[in-house]
Amino acid sequence: MLQTLARNWWAIVLRGIFAVLFGLGTFFWPGITLAVLVLLYGGYLFVDGIFAILWALAKRHEGSFSWEVFLVGLASLAAGVLTLLWPGVTAIALLYLIAAWAIVRGIFEILAAFHLRRELRNEWLLALNGALSVLLGVVLIVAPGAGALAVLWLIGSFAIVVGILMIALGFRLKGLKDAGARRLAYGR
Repeated sequence: MLQTLARNWWAIVLRGIFAVLFGLGTFFWPGITLAVLVLLYGGYLFVDGIFAILWALAKRHEGSFSWEVFLVGLASLAAGVLTLLWPGVTAIALLYLIAAWAIVRGIFEILAAFHLRRELRNEWLLALNGALSVLLGVVLIVAPGAGALAVLWLIGSFAIVVGILMIALGFRLKGLKDAGARRLAYGR
């Protein structure tokens, strides 16, 4: 496997370059990036729904029908259509879902810290983590535009870091390939 990776080091570097470019794009064109991500998500839901429905219908010809898969397919198809028709609503709904998750998680972390105060040293760290999570959720609800921008910046930062690591790995693999070629040439 290492030899295959070393031979194709350039593909890993190329993937890293594209990841860095995507990450930079999220910083320079956040609106376009958000729109593209939402539309890709809508397209995925649409195609996923169609395939699930077709699979359920194909199973019907074999003598069994999976209502669950059929209904999931219909739900996915409907969500895909709604996402493609109203991408802005989808982006806001997803942001509110993240906000609700952050608030609920934060509350439970604060409760856990309170219950663990006699068993855990520095339980205040867990409580602080919970408070920050609640704060994040509240900020996302109060200022959804800023929250969406922050989420995009996190995605962009992640893509840039991953891309740089992939580029470094690719060139490291190229070095292994070159070293292996030198060993073969010199008989070592």
